[in-house]
Amino acid sequence: MRSSDTASAVSRADFWFAHEVLPLEATLMQFLQHNWRNQSEIADLRQEIYIRVYESAVKQIPEKPRKFVFTTARNLLVDRARRARVIPIEAAVDFELFEIASDEPGPDRIVLARDELRRMRNALDELQPRWREAIELGRIEGLSRREVAQRMAVTELTAATYLKFGIAALTEVLYGTPFNSGSKR
Repeated sequence: MRSSDTASAVSRADFWFAHEVLPLEATLMQFLQHNWRNQSEIADLRQEIYIRVYESAVKQIPEKPRKFVFTTARNLLVDRARRARVIPIEAAVDFELFEIASDEPGPDRIVLARDELRRMRNALDELQPRWREAIELGRIEGLSRREVAQRMAVTELTAATYLKFGIAALTEVLYGTPFNSGSKR
């Protein structure tokens, strides 16, 4: 590549990055905070993602910036998680010396999890049927607001209202936090 071509590619990448990637920063940070345990590493992860995205954009501007940024972020997190779990063979003189915990939860965690699920099911059963349906579709099945609205045959605004009131009422049932929607649960 000639230096004028390189300068042009960098200029296009600068513009693209400023207008397409930087506006995603709040959402990216939220994604990283939700998906990475060590919160002190979040800023470094963001910078690493920005470097990877920018270097790629200098070569070729991605067609779908949002998808590209979040795919890059997901891949970086997967890479970091894999590296954190790998024990170099040179460090492992005797594998029995390492007390490597199983990924399987212990019996106490299984009992606690079952109890939490039972408590959640009972709390959901106390909700107004439409609120319960909205929570089950939106939060348990992971449908978008639009999909929840379509399944429930209501507008998106109504689906959002059902979710909002349902979550608030569920919080009250589970944690005793006061809630008053003006209608009966």
